[in-house]
Amino acid sequence: MGAISTLPAFARTSRRKIAPKFDPWCRDRGPGPVPDVQRIFADAVRHHLAGRIEDAVARYHRVLFLKPDYAEAHNNLGAALAAQGRVEDAVARYKCALALKPDSVDAHNNLGVALAAQGRIGDAMAHYERALALNPRHAGVHHNLGLALAAQGRWDEAVAHYKRAVFLKPDYADAHNNLGIALATQGNPDDAMAHYGRAIGINPNHAEAHNNMGNIFREQGQFDDAMAHYGRVIAIRPAMVEAHYHRAEIRIFRRGDADLAAIETLADRDDLPANKAPFVHFALAKAFEDAGDDARAFEHLRKGNASKRSQIEYDEPRVADMFRRISTAFDKRLFERIEFDGPEAAGDPSSVPIFVVGMPRSGSTLIEQILASHPQIHGAGELGNLEKAARVVPFPECIPALDALTLRRIGQAYLASLPAPGEGKVRIVDKLPDNFLRIGLIRLILPNAKIIHTVRNAADTCVSCYSKLFTSGQHFSYEMGELGRYYRHYSELMTHWGSVLPPGAMLDVAYEDVVDDLEGQARRLIAYCGLRWDDRCVSFHKTRRPVRTASAVQVRRPLFRSSLQRWRKYEAGISPLRQALGDMF
Repeated sequence: MGAISTLPAFARTSRRKIAPKFDPWCRDRGPGPVPDVQRIFADAVRHHLAGRIEDAVARYHRVLFLKPDYAEAHNNLGAALAAQGRVEDAVARYKCALALKPDSVDAHNNLGVALAAQGRIGDAMAHYERALALNPRHAGVHHNLGLALAAQGRWDEAVAHYKRAVFLKPDYADAHNNLGIALATQGNPDDAMAHYGRAIGINPNHAEAHNNMGNIFREQGQFDDAMAHYGRVIAIRPAMVEAHYHRAEIRIFRRGDADLAAIETLADRDDLPANKAPFVHFALAKAFEDAGDDARAFEHLRKGNASKRSQIEYDEPRVADMFRRISTAFDKRLFERIEFDGPEAAGDPSSVPIFVVGMPRSGSTLIEQILASHPQIHGAGELGNLEKAARVVPFPECIPALDALTLRRIGQAYLASLPAPGEGKVRIVDKLPDNFLRIGLIRLILPNAKIIHTVRNAADTCVSCYSKLFTSGQHFSYEMGELGRYYRHYSELMTHWGSVLPPGAMLDVAYEDVVDDLEGQARRLIAYCGLRWDDRCVSFHKTRRPVRTASAVQVRRPLFRSSLQRWRKYEAGISPLRQALGDMF
């Protein structure tokens, strides 16, 4: 609920009894006593706070009919309209309030919230900053500015404002929860859990905090604890589809399962918001596949992917052009003229980074988990640091024009951005799959870095992508034709890298080979990284570390063969994928 005023400003200066007089705002209805505007306003606020929004809206309109220049009533009406989902109307009311009272902290804050809801994050931040200039100790504004900064990926700044909010208001459960989200995103799960716990301590029924706590436990492989928190979410808010989805990811369903029936009930609801439907259908697909009903599983995969695809923007021609531009910029002549030895060598000579690249769902999380089980290797997860380091110039066209010093500085900037590896660690794994787009850049800025390319059967890779609701990105994966064509672009680019880079510049590791010969492939990986063998690498599922990818559950278990040739379960429904892959199928 937006911040609302509870005392009419024009009545604050005097408490003396005022004799009835004619209503100056209602000349059209003839003479009569002035209605008690303060009483009507207070009555509207009472309805508003009680959640009777429609009654509150009617009374705020009555107040403004009687006193059109009443800024607090405009602000409150805006908050009530926002609660009805009428965001555009709310924005208009907040602007009226600010035109009448430019120093209204509540109106600036509320207008910021409404603008953020419209996706106008920059405009929202301007109003939050104005509100904080008026009142630097407003915890709610600090919290909302933190949300806006988080939406822009400015996590350090978001954390600072969330911390300020909980300092000013220690019992601010939502701020503790969102601070936890930011800290988890920064790779601080322990601190995140502390704030989720604080939010739950303040409000034991804080469903979002329970869900987020469950996510941390899931990422750490503590599935019983995760299940307990997801169960608590569903008890508090049975229609919170995210908890059903996350719980489905870590449990096995059987025919007649009560949880399966509960998710089906959600799917049948007419009022299920469009942005929630994918969670329900992907959860049902997992449940029916567990139960052995592959036909119904695929039907829900089809519905879930179609729903998600309708809610995202994916410009396939632009993506195809991006692949073409990368291949053109990073041609063989570029690598032949760049010096990698001597005092004028390009790039930074560090051998610390290990890049694990490939298509999503190709086994990259498994490879990282094997590597991170070695005592000298730190698994940092999916980092976006390489792309950020390269933003100093337009990618990829300007890369060939860079001199050795600039390439070295880009490499150094990337190295400086890496997390501290911990005692005894000499290698850091960056497992962002789509760094396969930047393999040429890696070679130029970090020529001694190790690049491990994970490969899996094309049909299995694509079907596995199609079966996952990704946290972010991977927009190519929600329509089978687009997915197959993206895979072809990826495969062609990997062939290009093989043709322009020297032998040994990267190591291909096939998922199927790892399943067939875990120790042999693990030894091959460790040798490639220049380290001595350690037996813990074959017990990767016992390694305790956060895993924040779609494979977080699978890598907590010993290798299994059921994922091989999985596409055959759905063969009857994947003809668009077969057609798009062509001879790669």
